[in-house]
Amino acid sequence: MDEDLEPVADGRRGRDETREERADRNFGDILQELRVVMTGTQLISGFLLAVAFQSGFKELDADEVVHYLVLVSLAGLATLLGLTPVLVHRLHFQRSMKEHIVRLGNALLIATLIVVSLLVVAVTSFIFEVVVSAAAGLWASMASAVVVVALWLLAWAVRRTAPGRED
Repeated sequence: MDEDLEPVADGRRGRDETREERADRNFGDILQELRVVMTGTQLISGFLLAVAFQSGFKELDADEVVHYLVLVSLAGLATLLGLTPVLVHRLHFQRSMKEHIVRLGNALLIATLIVVSLLVVAVTSFIFEVVVSAAAGLWASMASAVVVVALWLLAWAVRRTAPGRED
């Protein structure tokens, strides 16, 4: 039997699928997750684009403008990272590379989530900085960073304690 068509039993979920079917399913999962993260990224990017065209934007001091430009750069990076798995798939989709595409897509999705997490912390900081003060922006960034780190640790802990996990 061809190795790619050989059924693969998944003891954790009881699935009986070929390696190719598993790769297709995994890539579908990645695409669904990218849709969620890209929607959030688009909302943040839209907010950032709108900020530059507000009359109050001219009142930002030099540090706030730098902060804003860092945010725009992070939003652009998050968008590009989120689009790259789709680009890779388009370039290589009929070359029997789905497992490689899934591995790369997974790494890019995790990188996207890291950048979006940083972006959320930085946007929160920026809003507090502009609306209240630089000190409030610092406190807001620290508080949101603690929440982000706690959620990432929780996600990791769930993975580490899952029954039947493969290391």
